[in-house]
Amino acid sequence: MSAPAFPDPPTPLLSGIRVLELGSFIAAPFAARLFADFGADVIKIERPGTGDELRSWRRPRGTTSMMFRTIARNKRSVTLDLRTDEGRDIALDLVRKSDVVVENFRPGTLERWGLGPEELAAVNPDLELVRISGYGQTGPYRERAGFGGVAEAFAGLRHVTGHPDREAVRPAAPIGDVLAGMYGAIGALMSLLAKARGQRPATANTTDVALYEAVYMTMESLVPDYDAYGSVRTRTGGSLPGVVPGGAYPTRDGQSVMIAGNSSAVFGRLMEAVGRPDLASDPALADGQARGLREEELNAVIGDWTRRRTAPEAVDLLNDAGVPAGPVYDASGIARDEHYRARGMHRTMSVRVEDSPEDVRFPGVVPRVPAAPGDVRWVGPDLGEHTDEVLKDLLGLPSERIDSLRTNGVV
Repeated sequence: MSAPAFPDPPTPLLSGIRVLELGSFIAAPFAARLFADFGADVIKIERPGTGDELRSWRRPRGTTSMMFRTIARNKRSVTLDLRTDEGRDIALDLVRKSDVVVENFRPGTLERWGLGPEELAAVNPDLELVRISGYGQTGPYRERAGFGGVAEAFAGLRHVTGHPDREAVRPAAPIGDVLAGMYGAIGALMSLLAKARGQRPATANTTDVALYEAVYMTMESLVPDYDAYGSVRTRTGGSLPGVVPGGAYPTRDGQSVMIAGNSSAVFGRLMEAVGRPDLASDPALADGQARGLREEELNAVIGDWTRRRTAPEAVDLLNDAGVPAGPVYDASGIARDEHYRARGMHRTMSVRVEDSPEDVRFPGVVPRVPAAPGDVRWVGPDLGEHTDEVLKDLLGLPSERIDSLRTNGVV
């Protein structure tokens, strides 16, 4: 009796694409990770000896942070000093064999190293170059240093984040960097698609992403409201202007639930669920603008209802009523949740934190493409883990040459 035949696993969507990552920290590495999760061969270039500084961020123990292991997953790490002539030549050899280069240095840095757009195009005219920087490659601020937090302030996000009687606060996640990375990946993919269709013009092979612009794209009608109405948005705590009722409400068990009851249809269902049908049918509350004028009253009604229930009870009752609601989770809540588990949003990987391998759950792959899903094949690699492999197999360098490069501090 023959063994049952199993279908071959689907070919990853980006199999055959090679990305050379010249960046560090978050923005460019996040862009490259999107490629890596879907099968692209991503080669991450790191400085010999120290590597990406992200390796040491938020690291209570061990030598490599879980933040680096997460953002550098599915990539190959090659050490290379781009400031040396030999390092530059090797980088150009890698460019010849790549489809995309992603970088997030300050504008002018690659040019000083002899790795600017002209040099890259000379060795690979079909290359897609993604450049992520604080303020973009043009404009009066182009040479300013830029980090995600500064971009969030410059784009207006910090000014509207927090409570009105306190200083502005930062979002507790690298929003600016991640958004810029996503825009960078989208730009490269659009160019690759246009090239595959024979539609890409000769000048369309550079994607220029400014951190502040990526954040500014999330700010809705911030400036249009200023021009049209003369209004300047300010900090409003846990609520958004005109989005009433909505926000986090405390529960009996010391937790809180996030409720979004601001659309007219949902508002009626919410008021019915919390025992206030009179408010559901009140014609004076049929309009979102009118509900905004009674925000304090509506929030008091909802808060009184949630305080008499646990967070799970409140979420179940509201979802049964067709009201968008969910728990305000911390890391432990996310780690326990059955829906995260069912959707594959936790990938358990064996990783060396200190002396011996440990099971650690890492985020799954987004977006979800069932016909050809992405995968977490390995976590962020050790510094230079793939240097010999890449230089030998991809560039054909003999072991003696690699040893010499290592002795001279080039790799």
